[in-house]
Amino acid sequence: MSVFEEQKTKMSTGQGFIAALDQSGGSTPKALLQYGVEENEYDGEAEMFGEIHKMRTRIITAPDFTDGKVLGAILFERTMRGEIEGIPTAQYLWEKRGVVPFLKIDKGLADKENGVQLMKPMPGIEDLLREAKESFGIFGTKERSVIHEANAEGIKAVVDQQFELGKTVVAAGLVPIIEPEVDINSATKAEAEEILKAEIAKHLDALPEGDDVMLKLTIPSVDGLYDELADHPRVVRVVALSGGYSTDVACEKLAKQPKMIASFSRALAEGLSKKQSDGDFNALLGSNIDKIYQASL
Repeated sequence: MSVFEEQKTKMSTGQGFIAALDQSGGSTPKALLQYGVEENEYDGEAEMFGEIHKMRTRIITAPDFTDGKVLGAILFERTMRGEIEGIPTAQYLWEKRGVVPFLKIDKGLADKENGVQLMKPMPGIEDLLREAKESFGIFGTKERSVIHEANAEGIKAVVDQQFELGKTVVAAGLVPIIEPEVDINSATKAEAEEILKAEIAKHLDALPEGDDVMLKLTIPSVDGLYDELADHPRVVRVVALSGGYSTDVACEKLAKQPKMIASFSRALAEGLSKKQSDGDFNALLGSNIDKIYQASL
């Protein structure tokens, strides 16, 4: 069995969750602030990304961050090109931790239109995908859009764009995580999710055998809403984003979704601080990992 097939089997059948460690330029200062690093503690973009890489390294090398509970990890482009203990990050994840590496490939969100935010253009995407697979051993990608309202035209545009990019990812030999997030604060969240489910199902039905994808979706208002999508032969796994919920609330809601596992970012790092001793840091991270793992079973 090839490494890719081994990783795909782990993602489709393994118990655990995906750690989202992919904060990029816009969200990095907020993530660092949550981690106890003030903006006056770094000077410029290079130092800022240096601080976030130290944080991610501390998480990835923690005792509980292994394939016993963590199936995969989503990396930012700079993190992919960085190293942990002298080893490229993605290679370290797989070879030292048994964790499947993914890469965030979207370049952020366009302005809101028709109640949604599409992805910005991604020039040079084919070159990035080739580099990710051939140079770093990345298994899959993640690409995020946001749905704010139950606008059928807007939601169709989001899903169309997601699956069009997904085809490019599959052609490069990677598995895309298609992420059309529904804003948890939307007044029409439940209605938007019904429209989204129908649009995704249409695209899944049109995929040829072997063109498999993953889905990363907001925890739905109706429990079990996405179970049919999880059972679709073209879907490797359906994972849930925390969407701004606290760890406890996200886990409580996820536990009611029998066919979704977590792919949490903020909830994973909740309470962690640069100023904590390694013992305190590892204990709290281990507690967060345990909560998310149990909710993903």
